[in-house]
Order: sequence, then C-alpha cells, then structure tokens
Amino acid sequence: MTSTDGQQSPPPAPVVPLTDAWLVIPLFNEAQVVRGVIEEARRVFPLVVAVDDGSRDDSAAQAAAGGAVVVRHPLNLGQGAALQTGITYVLERTDANFVVTFDADGQHSVADAAAMVQAARDEDLAFVLGSRFLQGPSPVGWLKRLVLKTAAVAASHTTGMHLTDAHNGLRVIRRDAAARLDLRQNRMAHASEIIRQLGATGLPWREFPVHIAYTDYSKGKGQSLWNSINILVDLLFS
Repeated sequence: MTSTDGQQSPPPAPVVPLTDAWLVIPLFNEAQVVRGVIEEARRVFPLVVAVDDGSRDDSAAQAAAGGAVVVRHPLNLGQGAALQTGITYVLERTDANFVVTFDADGQHSVADAAAMVQAARDEDLAFVLGSRFLQGPSPVGWLKRLVLKTAAVAASHTTGMHLTDAHNGLRVIRRDAAARLDLRQNRMAHASEIIRQLGATGLPWREFPVHIAYTDYSKGKGQSLWNSINILVDLLFS
C-alpha cells in the first residue's frame, strides 16, 4: 500500500487469535447464516461452541462446517437453556478464562467482542455487557427502543446496576462469574435472569459500547414487533 506522499504505508497489524476465550453461540434454525458468522468469528476467536437448540434445519451441520464444536439439544429448550449448555461446556471441558456469548444471526461485531475481552483483562472486570445505547441513538424502531429502555430501567431497579441495555446478547464473562450462573428461564426472560445472577455476584463489571447490525435477516429473526411484545410480557410476568 502506498500513501499519498509516495511512501510505503506499514502493513496492517496481524490479527492475534484470542485463545483464552470461547464463543458460546446458541442457534435455532440459523442454517442460512451461521456458517459465515462462525467462520468470520474464528479469525479472532478460534474456539467456538455452538449449541443447536433443536433446530429443524441443518444449522448443526453448518455450524460444524464453520469450525465450531457443536452440542445439540434434541428438543427446543429455549435460548437460556442453550446458553447454559454452552457455558457449562466451556467450564467443564476447557480451561478458558472468558466466555463470550454471541448471536448466530450476524448482528454482533467480532471486533466489539475482542475489545470487550481486552477491557475485561485490562480493567480486571468479571463481566462486560454490550450496550447499543452508550454512543447515542441506535437504529431501532421506536417501539423496540421503548421496550429495551423499559427493560433496562426494570433491570437497574431490581439489581442495583445502572444499565442502558439489559437485552444485549453480546457479553464477556470471566470464568469465576460464569461458574455462578444457573440459567433456567427461556424466551426473552433469560436476558433479565443472567443480569440478575451476574449482579448478585458483586464482582466488578461495566457496560461497553457495541454496534448491532440490523440486517433484513436479523430483523426477520429477532427484531420484529412480536419479539418486542415477548420482551414486554416477560418483563411483566417474570
């Protein structure tokens, strides 16, 4: 590469794989995109466990083709159960220092996840929670924004943690904090449950600004009006 003054620019720094962190990716009927998501993630996070939560398509085969270890639920148990299965796998089968929860639909940024792991190391944090609202408005619809803000206020009230985004699936959790999780809620309620359980540890944490890619695919899978209603129902009755 040549700069405008004719001098050679230095080559980009090589990507250093993060081998002390495992990605945990829950998936349900994500065959269309999950292989690409995993292949991209493994450039930085070579260690990935994908938990296929009773998919009716070939999600498991696509995840394996992308290079992930695949654990399968014979029935659809919900995202909370899939996350717990993946976290338990990492704790029992590896000596990783960090668990990174990461969505299968391509919404999350690998660069954000890597920066969150670095923040956890540098600041000695037990968990780092992604927030789409720390850097100003996020490109979500008004109803979704209202529901997410309400969820954050409710979670802040029940946990004593000041949160701006309680339903962001991108999280970095240090091993000692991950060992104290016991997720039993499904649907959207697991997101509030994981916040409550992490907050109860009393360990140091912070939110971290992240970017969410709202593709047509991800909107169709998880950002619909029905999804917002599910979050609201779980807030009222969990």
